[in-house]
Amino acid sequence: MAAEHGVGFEPADRLAEDRDSARRRFWRKLKRVAAHLPFTEDLLAAYYCAFDRQTPRHVQASLLGAIAYFILPFDFIPDVMPVLGFTDDAAILATAIRMVASHITSEHREAARAALTRGVDEAEE
Repeated sequence: MAAEHGVGFEPADRLAEDRDSARRRFWRKLKRVAAHLPFTEDLLAAYYCAFDRQTPRHVQASLLGAIAYFILPFDFIPDVMPVLGFTDDAAILATAIRMVASHITSEHREAARAALTRGVDEAEE
């Protein structure tokens, strides 16, 4: 998929090709930082949309690129910086969501809310 609809960012392209690794790394990082993110529900909705088999490939590629930016260890603004650390992640996610908003369904949003209600530790698939 990445070669067909590459996001133009080699580490993200590789991550998009290895969906199992992307899933594991996503949940690992989300568990660590969820309490500090004001956009956790949007991030989870994007995650569920990206891994939904009904989602078109180009939408999956866009969302996986944003998710890859969130989970990969390098950033324009390091995540460990108080307050500012996740602003670049939020901006990239917001841009990706705006680009594909019509594909993020109420089911994806409901799954995100349910995951948050259950708790991130129990939500991992």
